[in-house]
Amino acid sequence: MAHFLLVCLGGAIGSGARFLAATGAVMLFGADFPRGTLFVNLLGSFLLALVMGISAGSTIISLELRLFLGAGVMGGFTTYSSFNYETIALADQGSWGAAIFNVVVTLSGCLLAGVAGLAAGRALAS
Repeated sequence: MAHFLLVCLGGAIGSGARFLAATGAVMLFGADFPRGTLFVNLLGSFLLALVMGISAGSTIISLELRLFLGAGVMGGFTTYSSFNYETIALADQGSWGAAIFNVVVTLSGCLLAGVAGLAAGRALAS
């Protein structure tokens, strides 16, 4: 139960940080391109890989801190960071086919799921 609460607390912090970072990017650079989302995804990918890289080779980051920062804060900040790290981990293990498959299926599958969700939402609203 303690691990669950750590992830929830971290997720709340990450979600708030995402809002502030994305809003700040739009205020600074405008809304003609999703710079806020791009910034959050790039930063989140770096930070999750940093946390996992440190924790994989040492005991500097405890399980609890890894859950709080990784699944919690970065999970709330961006889910792209998890996708990115898991794809890198597959490639690092030599599973290049699985890594490429993950990229193709995630990008095309999420795009198709988004199109289907939008169509369903419009159908339900009308």
